[in-house]
Amino acid sequence: MIERTLVMIKPDGVERNLIGKVISIFEEKGLKVIALKKVRLSKDQAKAFYIVHKERPFYEDLTNYMSSGPIVALVLEGENAIKRVREIMGATDPKEAAEGTIRKLFAIDKEKNTVHGSDSPESAAKEIPFFFSEYELIALS
Repeated sequence: MIERTLVMIKPDGVERNLIGKVISIFEEKGLKVIALKKVRLSKDQAKAFYIVHKERPFYEDLTNYMSSGPIVALVLEGENAIKRVREIMGATDPKEAAEGTIRKLFAIDKEKNTVHGSDSPESAAKEIPFFFSEYELIALS
């Protein structure tokens, strides 16, 4: 099934000039970029994006970090894109990530783990419109 998913290259990835490397890994695995933009989230925007984690102990640190510098938001499309992106990114904790995954290759720690990806079709349906309007999504088919 062809799906769309949101990926963010987090502030640590942008700061370390990993944008092209991260995108090329997804492209080499057959996923297509259908939208892309570089933005800087305000603290309120970061809080709104991560509202599902509001009650979690890491919420403040996460939203502070995600508003600390620019991010790159992109929408990827492909066969089983959500599952494939999660596999390509690797475990949230880079110490637990499989060899060759983005987080194993580039993450600094569990917080500064370089990338975010939608974890379900429901999340993707909420996260994509957070950054992109329908006319910004360039359909491939």
